[in-house]
Amino acid sequence: MSERSLIQYVKRLIQLVWVLIICVVGSTALFLSDAMGLLSFQTKESELKALASNHSASEKKARWQAPDTSAIPNDSRGDLIRYGRELIAHTSVYLGPKGKVRKISNGLNCQNCHLKAGTVPFGNNYARVASSYPKRRNRSGTVEGFVERVNGCFERSLNGQPLEPDSREMQAMVAYLKWVGKDVEKGETLLGLGLVKLTFLDRPADPIKGKSVYDSYCARCHGEEGEGQLAESGLEWIYPPLYGDDSYNYGAGLYRLSKFASYVKANMPYGVTFENPFLTDEEAWDVAAYVNSMPRPEKDLIADWPNITKKPVDHPFGPYADNFTEEQHKYGPFPPIIAARE
Repeated sequence: MSERSLIQYVKRLIQLVWVLIICVVGSTALFLSDAMGLLSFQTKESELKALASNHSASEKKARWQAPDTSAIPNDSRGDLIRYGRELIAHTSVYLGPKGKVRKISNGLNCQNCHLKAGTVPFGNNYARVASSYPKRRNRSGTVEGFVERVNGCFERSLNGQPLEPDSREMQAMVAYLKWVGKDVEKGETLLGLGLVKLTFLDRPADPIKGKSVYDSYCARCHGEEGEGQLAESGLEWIYPPLYGDDSYNYGAGLYRLSKFASYVKANMPYGVTFENPFLTDEEAWDVAAYVNSMPRPEKDLIADWPNITKKPVDHPFGPYADNFTEEQHKYGPFPPIIAARE
């Protein structure tokens, strides 16, 4: 081989070596890139799973759940709490028309309005009571404590007489209310407190449409005339009367359309939950209009709302601090009333 040929051969060999080096370096870089990408993906996937887990835990934590009755202490205080729960669940047995302790109410149980003794999420529960009272209430214009809270229900929802503040029954019911809400801080917002909030309709709620809803889904339990179904004992209702002489009176919270519609939306027909509602919002508003258009016991409300500017938009009785009619305040539409106040 000539010297010139040898030089060219060496040059080609050097070029080949460089090509091989470049290929090796490139492959290594590509492998490392892929590996880093996979690692990054796995890290992000892990982070997403952690975030989802944290969100789930946070969501679970953010939902109110009543304390377990098995945690009620086995002492005299616990006995009082348990008695209070019994009174809430079976009010009429003890304090109804045939009550074995007193005869001061219409036969409804507190849990006819506050489901499962006030422990159901969005079932008009007692979760906020312990952290809210005593508080100033615009309806009375005074600061009310637990006794006033309980007696307000006796005189309105149960269309009865007040319970003596120093009675064992009052002490028991107050002890139970405090126990149910013991884990809720003042001002705390948790999923499931009180009632759901429904969007106002842009029309009046319609009692005629509501009767159709009632006949289809409510009458089977509450009766064609809203009379309810009485238990065989004759002491309490399996399904409470929704109107008529045995139902709540004009002063009850559920006589406000927004309260009744919200209650129905999340809980009715019986067995429905807020997570899987059955009625549409419009059906809930309309059936509330129908039920609250029917006759029921009257109540002297002359002392209510001393400052009429504080009346809710759906309070159905005047006078008002605006020019809207009682009819519109009862059935809506409510957005124009709200807009006028703003």
